[in-house]
Amino acid sequence: MQDEEIIALYWQRDEAAIERTAQTYGPFLSGIAWQILRNRQDSEESVNDTYLKAWDAMPPHRPQRLAAFLARIVRQLSIDRLRGSTRQKRSGGGYAESLDELAECVAGGLTPAQQADLRLLGQTVSAYLHTLPQRTRTVFVRRYFYLDPIRQIAAGCGMSEQAVKSLLHRTRIGLRDHLTQEGVL
Repeated sequence: MQDEEIIALYWQRDEAAIERTAQTYGPFLSGIAWQILRNRQDSEESVNDTYLKAWDAMPPHRPQRLAAFLARIVRQLSIDRLRGSTRQKRSGGGYAESLDELAECVAGGLTPAQQADLRLLGQTVSAYLHTLPQRTRTVFVRRYFYLDPIRQIAAGCGMSEQAVKSLLHRTRIGLRDHLTQEGVL
């Protein structure tokens, strides 16, 4: 079923929309939740909560790309669930590891005043990513948005794990330089 057809079901308030969403995007959403939570039950709950949030958001919102819309929801729900479950100790598998890698770009650079400008930071990062070759951008987004493991990215992009690590390292350096030039850091 095409995205437009699924979105139309949401707008008609047809409960089949959730079933169609689960059939089409269930494994994709589960993968994102798993990369963050590393817990089957929590991942399932995040995915189910995603369906509810999508139901509540449509209408009035009509996403242009349903996959991206759902990915953003499941990612945020999973991160929120992880934060709630790990307040006392820092863990979280892929999520914590990915944040550690990005720390060299943004750690310590965000004051409380800058945190209010996270939208500007997001726009600046997005602008930087649009200057990169498609392959580099794909690797970066898979690692830091979808939280895919290095091994999975390497296999999916036809690269060695070391090549992926090197590409990510160079991209993080470029991002840090770009953020500095833009006055974000």
